[in-house]
Amino acid sequence: MTRLLPLAALLLLLTACGMRPLYGGVDSAARTALSGVEVAPIEGQSGWLVATALRDRLSATASGTPRYRLDVRLDDRISGLGVRRDDSVARERRTLRARYQLVDLASGNTLLDAAAGSDAGIDVVGSEYATIAAEQTALERLSGIVADQIVARIALYGQRTAGAAPQP
Repeated sequence: MTRLLPLAALLLLLTACGMRPLYGGVDSAARTALSGVEVAPIEGQSGWLVATALRDRLSATASGTPRYRLDVRLDDRISGLGVRRDDSVARERRTLRARYQLVDLASGNTLLDAAAGSDAGIDVVGSEYATIAAEQTALERLSGIVADQIVARIALYGQRTAGAAPQP
């Protein structure tokens, strides 16, 4: 019993730390911000994947008329890392970077201008088909990661600006 007393005291202190969940409650500021976002079309295959991932994540909170437009520009690169004795590439790195802006549709002001990105390593094997499949799988995984980063940043923006006066 005496061993549980320090643990109970620690738990009591943690409840008073002021932390609260980002997406907590139906009427949270983060959910409100996310519910009004429409995703503008993004160029290319990587753009389609990122836009689809964003719409999937935002559709759970979507409501009626959008208040914001999300403009995204992508930079998708594959670079060779390891080189074999015969000068062929042994390993690749796929990098997906996104520059995005959250635009208020009513005023046209840019409310948020930020970047997100991630990268993945790919083993280059003897089969060209297997390498292309690995590159595609990496792109799909990176699209989800980048979409998660963008949605989290917009939710954080919504929470931080809740109750703030609209910017001119």
